[in-house]
Amino acid sequence: MNMVKGLFLGSAAALVAMSGAQAADLPLKAKAVEYVKVCSIYGAGFYYIPGTDTCIKLGGYLRADATFFGSGAYNSPAWNGNAGAKNRLANNTIFRSRQDINIDTRTATEYGVVRTYFDATFNWTTGDAIASGSLGVYYAFIQFAGFTFGKAVSQFDTPWTGYPGNNTSFLLGGYDDVTGINQVSYTAQFGNGVSAAISLEDQSSYLQSALYNTATISTLGYSQGLLGTNSYAGTQIPDIVGQIRVDQAWGLFQVSAAAHQVRASYYTPTLETSGHPSDTWGYAVQGAISLKNLPTGPGDSINFTASYSNGATRYVLGGVTGNSFAIFGNSGGAYQSIAFGASADGVFNGTNNLNGTGIEKTTAWGVRGAFNHNWNPYWSTSLFGAYTSIDYNGTATALICGTAVGFTCNPDFRIAQVGTVTRWTPVKNLTFSGEVMYTYLDQSNAGALAIPANAAIAKPAAAYELKDQGVWSGNLRVQRVF
Repeated sequence: MNMVKGLFLGSAAALVAMSGAQAADLPLKAKAVEYVKVCSIYGAGFYYIPGTDTCIKLGGYLRADATFFGSGAYNSPAWNGNAGAKNRLANNTIFRSRQDINIDTRTATEYGVVRTYFDATFNWTTGDAIASGSLGVYYAFIQFAGFTFGKAVSQFDTPWTGYPGNNTSFLLGGYDDVTGINQVSYTAQFGNGVSAAISLEDQSSYLQSALYNTATISTLGYSQGLLGTNSYAGTQIPDIVGQIRVDQAWGLFQVSAAAHQVRASYYTPTLETSGHPSDTWGYAVQGAISLKNLPTGPGDSINFTASYSNGATRYVLGGVTGNSFAIFGNSGGAYQSIAFGASADGVFNGTNNLNGTGIEKTTAWGVRGAFNHNWNPYWSTSLFGAYTSIDYNGTATALICGTAVGFTCNPDFRIAQVGTVTRWTPVKNLTFSGEVMYTYLDQSNAGALAIPANAAIAKPAAAYELKDQGVWSGNLRVQRVF
């Protein structure tokens, strides 16, 4: 009996020892995994950041572009430089590849939604001048309680910015800040799609056209769209912008206005004692309409804007376009023909306070629009166009043309554009498109101009007939949105 009892006790002790050892080897209880949860409050694609009540959405696109017979990427017309000169130095094909990344966060608070938005692009461009990579920050802003702080679409602009139906970034006839502009703005919502906004916006990057001192104008410069020395001073007061908008199921109607300070540096740029013209103010106004639910088909639309400016030409000419235009062509009456034009917020003349003049502001007006039609869920076509007019008053014309010899000098000019783009979307968010555009520069100079040699564009000294010019440009694009 004692032997059996000892055997049982020994076996029990062994089992306890083994179970203790096995228990020591068991892993600790794992912490519950916190899975990412869908945030449906703000639409598709939002998720809660784990451990917070903030929702985030990641998005962007990858785009490959090729422009043919233009002067730059994104179907920039051949309206200046070697492309405008139509010489053998011009690149007839310009490629650009772009990756866009955007981050959208939103948090519900007692004051409403706090939103941040960031959008950046990584670009590689060949054919513009040299192969180059670039980083662009399009948007970076915070919205809170009706306020917007940071780089966002201007309150002057429309929801479609400079793209009523086009791919090109160079359709004139209206405002364009698709890359955003620094601002502090407030938007009031009145319900039923009615809103109003007021804003202070940075004019230094996109909204200063040129302010020429015509004392330094030359024949060669004039033929390249330069009216002398660009003498804009540093910024002092931001542009003051206001907007009223009605955005409903039928479409959109908007009226916007802006005040823009025109401020020159010095009559002699390197000498502050030479004095300067008095500051003045320019302005711009814009009306816009968008019509939806058209009888031509589901999803069809018409987008249209009309704008006018005095001393604020960027509100009509767009933010990414240069100030100078020069297009050459063939002519039977001279070596070649040429059309040129220069846009500016104003001009003045003089070298000091004794002989200097005040600023003569430039007026501009333009219209821009598109009709967008869906043939079926996979194919769509847009027909778009624009007309832009730059006009100098009599005093400004005299300051510009005072030394003109041998031709009829008139700096006024107009640019008309018409184009079409067709898009094919074989699968969701993947689009192939082809665009063609015609740009016509209608200048007001007449006769023949004896232009000195211009080595920058390989043009010899010769007499050039002053004649209107037109150019074609085209673009192919592939874009994947995610």
